[in-house]
Amino acid sequence: MPALMAVVSILLLLALWQATAMIVGGRLLPGPPVVAEALLREAESGALLHHMGVTLLRVLAAFALAMSIGVGIGLPMGRSPFLDRLFGPWLVFFLNLPALVVIVLAYVWFGLTEAAAIGAVAINKIPNTVVLVRAGARAIDEGLVDMARVYRLSPADRLRHVLLPQLTPTIAAAARSGLALIWKIVLVVELLGRSDGVGFQINLLFQTFDVAGILAYTIAFVAVVQLLEYGVLQPAERHCQRWRRMPADA
Repeated sequence: MPALMAVVSILLLLALWQATAMIVGGRLLPGPPVVAEALLREAESGALLHHMGVTLLRVLAAFALAMSIGVGIGLPMGRSPFLDRLFGPWLVFFLNLPALVVIVLAYVWFGLTEAAAIGAVAINKIPNTVVLVRAGARAIDEGLVDMARVYRLSPADRLRHVLLPQLTPTIAAAARSGLALIWKIVLVVELLGRSDGVGFQINLLFQTFDVAGILAYTIAFVAVVQLLEYGVLQPAERHCQRWRRMPADA
């Protein structure tokens, strides 16, 4: 039943898209058949696979960097009131720092390099991850923490067996929102300073007013991100939370 409803929802969206295209005109908003034709054309030429592959690698690199640093900062801030008060103003500053400013400064300071592009994307995501992980760290069951101390678990074992399992839902939420945010920022980074990728290609298509091509690349990359969400993130979250499931005979 859920799968059927998903199919019906997609068909309804396509029908609305086609109706809107017929009203406003195909030049401003090409219909699904025209966009599908553009998508097939780009795929057959090999351009779609190349640009999407490059963008996906940048997304994954920035995602891994932002998540690892964000968890590493958010966990101690959530567990230590002193660190939270000390670095809280920093967090507010970086949360409100415009992404465009970070990207431009990274290119000015470090040049139009791959490292500058990935670093700029990661910096824009790290504060959001810190906020979520900090909130999750504050809600950790102190009874389990005290029990770990009684049994004299090492700091590494406390982190692995007590803290991180309880932070799994928070980290999963940060990962899900982070993936949606990062790929959008990556497109801006590519548009401003890279010579390949989906953002670069969209910029070229914009210069020729090729709306069908822009929509084709957008839909293709959204589909890839959805595959990562349902094929990687959600199964990983279920696997990490298997300890929460009670036995059937409990």
